[in-house]
Parts: sequence; C-alpha cells; structure tokens
Amino acid sequence: MNGENKQKVIVGMSGGVDSSVAAFLLKEKGYEVIGMTMRTWENACEKMTDDENQAVNDAARVAEKLGIPHYVVDFRKEFEDRVIKYFVSEYKSGRTPNPCIVCNRYVKWEALLKYAESLGANLIATGHYALIDKYPKTGRYTVRNAVTAEKDQTYALCRLTQRQLKSTLMPVGEYTKDQVRKIAEEIDMEISSKPDSQDICFIPDGNYASFIKEYDGTEFKPGDFVDMDGHIIGKHKGIINYTVGQRKGLGISAGKHVYVHHIDRENNRVVICGNDELFSREVKADNINFMAIDGISGELRAEAKIRYAHKKAPCTVRMENGIIKCVFDEPQRAATSGQSLVVYDGEYVLCGGTII
Repeated sequence: MNGENKQKVIVGMSGGVDSSVAAFLLKEKGYEVIGMTMRTWENACEKMTDDENQAVNDAARVAEKLGIPHYVVDFRKEFEDRVIKYFVSEYKSGRTPNPCIVCNRYVKWEALLKYAESLGANLIATGHYALIDKYPKTGRYTVRNAVTAEKDQTYALCRLTQRQLKSTLMPVGEYTKDQVRKIAEEIDMEISSKPDSQDICFIPDGNYASFIKEYDGTEFKPGDFVDMDGHIIGKHKGIINYTVGQRKGLGISAGKHVYVHHIDRENNRVVICGNDELFSREVKADNINFMAIDGISGELRAEAKIRYAHKKAPCTVRMENGIIKCVFDEPQRAATSGQSLVVYDGEYVLCGGTII
C-alpha cells in the first residue's frame, strides 16, 4: 500500500493500550491512519472532566508519536440518546442492561463510520480483541474468537451489522495481551502501563442508583425480600442494587447462602432462592441480530453464552415468532433478563439477542 493506493482508515483511539497498538499496527501495514477520540458521556457539560482530558491527551500524544492526524469529535448527544437512556430505562424496568453492547452497535461503529465517510475513508478500526471473517458456510461477515480466549470480546460485538463488519479492522485480535503491551512499550511507556478499563465508562464508581437519581430524579424505594413462595424474609434497599445470582450484600440472615432469583418490579420485590434454583436449561431471547447466518430454521446445534464471562456451553437453538429458545445440554446458572444471549458455531458468532 504505497502512494495513491494507501487505504485510509479511521481508528477509534481511547488513549488506552489496545487502541494505541491498533493504530500502530495499521500504520506499520501501510494504511493511511487517522486517529479519532470520541467525547461521549464524560460529562454532559461543555468542559471536559479530568478523565476525559487525560484520555484525549494520551491519544493525541500517541498519534503525534506515530505521525498521524488526531481529532476529537463530540458524540455526547448520540451517546445519551442511545446508551444512557437505554441504561436508565432497563434498570428502572428491573432488568440488567449491557450498555457496552448497545454502545458498540449504535454509537462507536455508527459514529466512526459517519466520521470516516466525511473524511473520504471506507474503513474504521478499533482495539477490540476479536477477528472479523466470513463464515465459511454462508459467506456472511461475522466476528470470531481472538487469539487469547481470556481477552476475547466477541460477546460484546454481537450486534454489529454486515455493513459495519465489512468496513471494520480489528488488528489486535491476532495478538495476546502480553504481546500488545510489549508493542505499546515501543510506542509510549506511559500508555503501556495503563490498566484495562473494567467499569461502565459513565459510572466509574459503580453506583448506578446515584447516577440514575442524578440523571432523571428517580429514587428506588426500599421494599421486601421474598422467598420463592412469596413469604417476606427481609427488606431491600431498592431494586437497582440487586441482580440475578447476587449473594453478597443482601443483608439477609437465612441460615444458608441465598441468592437473587429475579426482580419483581411491579411489586418492588426482590425474590430470593437457594443456589440450585438459579440453574435452568432454557433461555429465551428477542431483538435478534443475525451475523454469520441470516436466520434459524428448525433446530440448530450450537454453543451459547449468557454473559460476558460465561464459558460457551452446548445447546439446541430454535426460533419462533422472532424469539430464540436456547435449550442447554446442562443447566446454566443465573440467566439474567436484559443481558445478551450469544450463539456460536465454534469460534464464529452466529447471532445474538436480549435475554427475556
């Protein structure tokens, strides 16, 4: 790729290790690389927060070292409309949302593609640990597992469209995290030592109730803990503070370990159970996004994940009236409404949907 034949690619640069290395690798391969850092939520005011300033400064410093242009683009409105409002609505409904999956589909990719088009580029790139490929059985684009299983991010990418996948590069998916950090040391020692981000970016302290109260004034009132038969066994501090499978922080003295089975939003109750009652073989999902396949007819043998850190488990999948029914060979623990069900054929993502 030399001279006029260079392909132009917009790299989403967060100021972290992975996106910095993605930009470096693409520059080394001969792409015309342009770095872009998004302003999303951190914070809705005109002045950037310290964290956002740091991210922008880190990304700009790396871009300068790589000799590539760098721009900061404001996507706060898109982020609020698509991610924040969804997050707040889901928690208020008693579900447990996954804002990163929604952000990837509707903000990061849409924003990057829109910006790429404005600069005459037809490719975008991110620092995600995944690989983009065509599924051998259909020829459709999909994501497949990264080289390192423990860093694989295909679960969080399950809502990307064919157009988005066709236009995306994910260069770090071919490397282990240790290899990526070593490459980062060559670029910028300060970047290479930055920790991986763990929390939801717009709630770094993890206090969802406080965030939602500040956002729209909603307060989550105390209510009853009840057992599976409806008997009151204690008081909870507000349904937002609990999620399916949770044991710690319940404050219930039951003489045995107890867990959250589900949230009863209508009655402001948190339903408690023993560990065995958390397991189920059948999980249903709607709002399906097809990737490697364009639909499901009859029964499909596959594997599936019901949360990011879940190990893929063998299952049989059927679809009826827009709803996927996934029956696992063995019972799975704590399937949670609002999280994603992601279906795989080996290392390829077939489709993903929202657990109901």
